[in-house]
Amino acid sequence: MVSNKKYKGSNLNFIMKALIPSHREKKRYLLLQGKDLKKNVPNAIKEFVGILGLSEATPIWIKENVFSINRKSLDKVKASFAVYSEKIEVLRVSGTLKGLGF
Repeated sequence: MVSNKKYKGSNLNFIMKALIPSHREKKRYLLLQGKDLKKNVPNAIKEFVGILGLSEATPIWIKENVFSINRKSLDKVKASFAVYSEKIEVLRVSGTLKGLGF
């Protein structure tokens, strides 16, 4: 339970506990190059692995050409860029933003 509401007859507050590192989602950061990335990247992933694959990858834009995805979906995402009609190139993959040079 995430809410801090007090329940009738109770003085308890429920606060969410932090996740231990082994339960946290591992991410990979991709440095991309191409045209109109904000539109083409989700379309490429959705076209190749579908909406379920897109949700499993949990794509998040960090910067204009830096993209964060789930570690387990890395191969599927790179394959989707290879078969997509527009050219999307992965310049570098890293586990940290510092490794990309940011």
